[in-house]
Amino acid sequence: MAMGVTSVVLLAIAITFTLMSTATPQQQQQQQEQPHLISRIAFGSCANQSSPQVPIWDAIVDFKPQVFIWLGDNIYGDIRRPFRLFGTQRTIGPWKNVPRFVPSSEDQMISNYHIAKTNHGYSRLRNISKVIGTWDDHDYGLNDAGKEFPHKHTNQRLMLDFLDEPHHSPRRKQAGVYASYTFGPQGRQIKVILLDTRYHRDPLRSDGTILGTAQWAWLEKELNGGPSAITIIGSSIQVLSNLSACTGPLFYLESWGRFPSERKRLFNLISDSKRDGVFFISGDVHFGEITRFDCATGYPLYDITSSGLTQAVEKVIPSFLHFVLQFLAWFTPTTVRVMNNNCKHKSCTYGQPNFGVIEVDWDVNPVRLRFEVRGVSGEVVHSVTTSLSELGARNIQMKAGDHKHCSLEVDLPWLVRRRLAILFSFVVAVVIVVQVVILYVVISLMVKCHRKCKRD
Repeated sequence: MAMGVTSVVLLAIAITFTLMSTATPQQQQQQQEQPHLISRIAFGSCANQSSPQVPIWDAIVDFKPQVFIWLGDNIYGDIRRPFRLFGTQRTIGPWKNVPRFVPSSEDQMISNYHIAKTNHGYSRLRNISKVIGTWDDHDYGLNDAGKEFPHKHTNQRLMLDFLDEPHHSPRRKQAGVYASYTFGPQGRQIKVILLDTRYHRDPLRSDGTILGTAQWAWLEKELNGGPSAITIIGSSIQVLSNLSACTGPLFYLESWGRFPSERKRLFNLISDSKRDGVFFISGDVHFGEITRFDCATGYPLYDITSSGLTQAVEKVIPSFLHFVLQFLAWFTPTTVRVMNNNCKHKSCTYGQPNFGVIEVDWDVNPVRLRFEVRGVSGEVVHSVTTSLSELGARNIQMKAGDHKHCSLEVDLPWLVRRRLAILFSFVVAVVIVVQVVILYVVISLMVKCHRKCKRD
């Protein structure tokens, strides 16, 4: 009897071993790897490899993200010439005769990527997090460049090398670095869709395409594919905010809003897909903010902008003038920026180095999402808390007060939209008048002095 039991046990072990040994490599990998639940994601953009980076990487590592997402300008690979109003190398003004930005050589791009990749803080992050990403203009190779840039093929390879993209990856064979990833177990999956807003983009002011035909077809397939609890769309440029509508003609920022037909197509694609739990993350502008648009998909669309890890607007002017930037940020009209009590500044923008955070609490019902912009010490400078039920067209009943963010900057009255330019013109006019008055007073005094001297 004992021998019979022993034989049965040995036979069972043998069968199990045989089944495991005959399983396909894919089946064996699925047996060995169970998807981990993802609840902490960090992201950022605009990291100059030549700038100090230790504090910001320390803060990100302390957050312990399971996934980190690059949103572009992962290095500054192009060469920026200095401001010159006069001389043979004039870089600004309507009389400029040379471009302000020029591309680097391939060797210099490789060197820049090496500096960025071997940074101690970033190396620590790579050891604890899955790192994915897309690019923007300065790592694409040239400021504000689009599909016309001649070195995009080479720079795509260098960027994918920086991200340790496998040699057999489809990203190395396609035109553009767009990609998607799915993390987490069934029912609690997070899908990350990373767009390429450079490789196929038509010129600014053209209202042409941003993504190009092939990428649009791919994006439609991704949005209509298998379900996920959360879908994050990463864009190197802002999707919701279009500050250029309010800052022009003084200066302009790149954004989807400058391609209104493309942005409308993006909103319609998300709406038609009936996909819930979609929101955006973005970079590029050198400040952090959170924006919201309520009237595109049947539920609020958020865009969490983090920019930059090293490059930020308040770093380029003396600290005693920071209040001026904060005032101008508050004074510039916006229809989509989230203004709440969780902001460090009244404008609800943050102009110092920063990174973005997404935290998901899967253990509550409904699942809770927290979006944050954090500073170099890890402090929260702006945050929004929402839930998956709020980001679902079938689950939400929009109240009258929930339509606060239902218009875009271009819909503002002209006087409101252009008030920054009006303020600037007024200040310039006052300065000119004051200078004329001072000059008049000085000349008058000189004339009086001259007459007095003659009489004497």
